[in-house]
Amino acid sequence: MDEIKKFNLINMKVSVVTPNYNGERFLKTFFESLNNDSEYIGEVIIVDNGSTDGSKDYIKGNKFNFPVVLIENTENRGFSPAVNQGIEKAKYEYIFSLNNDTEIKEGSIKALLDLASSDDNIFSVQAKMLQYDNKELIDDVGDEYNLLAWTKKVGENHNSNEYTEPCEIFSACAGAAMYKKSLLNEIGMFDDNFFAYMEDVDLAIRSRISGHVNMLCPDAIVYHIGSATSGSRYNEFKVRLAARNNVWVVYKNLPIPMKIVNFIFLFLGFLIKYIFFVRKGFGSTYLAGLKEGLSSRGEKIDKVKFKAGNTKNYFKIEYRLIINTIKFLKR
Repeated sequence: MDEIKKFNLINMKVSVVTPNYNGERFLKTFFESLNNDSEYIGEVIIVDNGSTDGSKDYIKGNKFNFPVVLIENTENRGFSPAVNQGIEKAKYEYIFSLNNDTEIKEGSIKALLDLASSDDNIFSVQAKMLQYDNKELIDDVGDEYNLLAWTKKVGENHNSNEYTEPCEIFSACAGAAMYKKSLLNEIGMFDDNFFAYMEDVDLAIRSRISGHVNMLCPDAIVYHIGSATSGSRYNEFKVRLAARNNVWVVYKNLPIPMKIVNFIFLFLGFLIKYIFFVRKGFGSTYLAGLKEGLSSRGEKIDKVKFKAGNTKNYFKIEYRLIINTIKFLKR
């Protein structure tokens, strides 16, 4: 690294952007862990989604090692709109999207900055997320997406000593990922209509259409509680929104030729998921989400405009979808 890059890295700071909804119980650990990396934090922007606990009082009543900006919404606007509010307010080029139910290991922000700034073509960099209650196990080291329109958390429940090298991932999980504000302005931010779930996969596909890459940074460690806001892995709220948003991801990002080629896989993917949720007791909820996604797609979702110059990137995406499907079927 030349001297100019070294100087710029030393003087780089990030804007940490965190949505909060009744998360007071997490904030002490969250802020204390950020204090360890305060040298690289220019500001922490908390977007409160109408909390009714003591979250706002806690933030206002404490002093931190960095400026804290509190944006107060009167209602729960959802993850996507909240993060977008923070990004719009952010003063710095590097945006660290970080869930409130996390604890970061010292040195992680610098590691993310090192990797994110190493290549202009990098769109996002995800931290290595470990399970908060069992730090020997991985929570998420990147999200993969396949022809069945299924998203999979890579590395989930694997030992934490795995995935030790930086590598390209399909999508960064927005619960602990660094983005470049200039590229967000170029391709668009999170889609407000998604509210929550799949918004980061949608964003990742758009970044890939534009020819950018997403990376895992294994030297950045974030301990994640998970399902802190929604309360459980499967519930009516999550199942309905995820089903709807899955439809929107396909409708929004895949051009007609890709929809035609992949139709049988997409159909099977949604069918199998429906059967799965029937067995879990959420069949009608999942079906309602699909119906909402199909009926509202033209009204709420702006499709990504096809550009001939991006044709090779669509082929790359299709190839990755095929590879991810083969990996899944071999399990």
